[in-house]
Amino acid sequence: MTTDANLNDPMLRANAVKAARGLQPFDMLVRNTMMLDMVTGRERPADIGIVDSLIASVHAPDPTRDAIEQLDAAGAYIVPGFIDTHLHVESSMVTPAEYARTVVPRGVTTAFWDPHELANVAGMEGVDYACCAAKGLPLRLLPLAPTCVPSAPGFETSGGDFGPGQIAKLLARDDVHGAAELMTMHQLLDGDRRVQGIVAAGLASGKRVCGHGRGLVGGDLAAYAAAGVETDHELTSAADLIARLETGLTIELRGSHEHLIPEFAKALIALGHLPQTVTLCTDDVFPDDLFAKGGLNHVIRMLIANDIPPAWAYRAATLNAASRVGRPDLGLVAPGKIADFVLLSDLRDVSATQVFASGQLVAQANALLEPPQDISVSPTISNTVQTQEFSAADFNIHAIGGSARITTLSKPRFPEWGTRDVEVKNGNLLLPDDMIRMAVCNRYGRGTPTRVAFLENWGTWRGAFATTVSHDSHNLTVFGRDPEDMTLAANAVRNMQGGLAVAAAGKVVAKLPLPIAGLISQKPLEDVAKEFADLRSKLDTLVDWQPPYLVFKALFGASLVCNAGPRLSDVGLVDVFDNRILESCVATEAIE
Repeated sequence: MTTDANLNDPMLRANAVKAARGLQPFDMLVRNTMMLDMVTGRERPADIGIVDSLIASVHAPDPTRDAIEQLDAAGAYIVPGFIDTHLHVESSMVTPAEYARTVVPRGVTTAFWDPHELANVAGMEGVDYACCAAKGLPLRLLPLAPTCVPSAPGFETSGGDFGPGQIAKLLARDDVHGAAELMTMHQLLDGDRRVQGIVAAGLASGKRVCGHGRGLVGGDLAAYAAAGVETDHELTSAADLIARLETGLTIELRGSHEHLIPEFAKALIALGHLPQTVTLCTDDVFPDDLFAKGGLNHVIRMLIANDIPPAWAYRAATLNAASRVGRPDLGLVAPGKIADFVLLSDLRDVSATQVFASGQLVAQANALLEPPQDISVSPTISNTVQTQEFSAADFNIHAIGGSARITTLSKPRFPEWGTRDVEVKNGNLLLPDDMIRMAVCNRYGRGTPTRVAFLENWGTWRGAFATTVSHDSHNLTVFGRDPEDMTLAANAVRNMQGGLAVAAAGKVVAKLPLPIAGLISQKPLEDVAKEFADLRSKLDTLVDWQPPYLVFKALFGASLVCNAGPRLSDVGLVDVFDNRILESCVATEAIE
């Protein structure tokens, strides 16, 4: 299991010095590797001598050097362990132990975890669970303090509420390693005291303040960095990437938006070098993608496939990352560094054969040698869906007269306000043929009414989908046309204490229970991946998607109210940037 506690023990260093000089044997000697050097970018044959968790020597192959234990790498490439600079374990719908079981054999040895999904569901108890579950793993999983709980106070309600005081307490903990992505960017720039206090707590702690600067340009982008935010992963174009590089932000180039990787690669290649501020992250990875493709290894592979030199891709995932997160003990296969490294059979395909963490062989043949155990879960974390049973009436919108002008939400991913005149029948709005319903119900026992909106340009639906994975408040969210099908799907999720469900033609046709905070399963990834893929396939038969924006993934971010544009939350139709809240979509005048 990874541990850095004894790295600077004088005895450890003294033994490493003796072993490096040939005065005593190494604990472990890895022979016959081909090193891809992260500093020079060159390849060279090397043997690696380890004492405890420390690399004592990296030297030319020498058969006279002695060790208690030896490993012949048979010419495999050796690179440092991969460092994922920003991720949400919860997005993969498995426990941290299961996540580690999956990514460590593929080369990931360190990851910075923003558990804000858990925090938004269960408050401080959610963070406590994350910090406890991150311990004792073969993955150095480093939790951050969630800064956006909720992501937009006043515009949504969730299961937690973290102001500056709570953030300061979290950052004072040794097991919390920085302030996580600050999504309340416009509130910060506008001088909101709560958000400014959260950033001030991060700066006062001496730990990193991470960012989420989606859509910021020009003076606003400069102001975001000037406020003390260090990083950004919310890149939507090559121009975004260059602007953030020029602003001096640390780039967390993410793999969760694969369609953008080609233009990011072209922009970096055009620079002629890899900037030191470019790191890599996964952000959100669905369970079937994690199972089939892996984590950060897949991001490296995609960059190389788009003509990024392998040395650049690996450097971004190792040396650059270690430098930017303030861990000079990581990121290099070099004397004096922690012995985290990966042996690869294929450099371009990122095929790991053996993985070392803190000087120990922890994985080979795509499996952990000692899989970790899950920790116990308290009822507070596993009993989070506190709603009444749903009926079809909850998904109708009451109106009077023969017709009504309503406010609509148009387009996924980049929504816009719209208006429509619709018929009223039996006291309820009649859904037009080219629209669908979206509903959000607070699941934390608030007792507030279910909010319903009509969506335009969301494709043709022949069923309903319900989920408690609904960024970032994770309130119970339902999509569909038929209130009866929406009722079935919503009640299925409610009765499972969270998860996903699909209903069509009067019955539930697919479901995935996620009983930990309505976000996580305790099953093995293989099982979760299959159930998730089966559910997605079932919904694919019931919805006509229109990529790249109207896709299955868009359903989970449709209520992400901190981003630009109108959204539906548990308080109504809201627009954080315009400071607008409508409790009902029934309007008396159009919104221009």
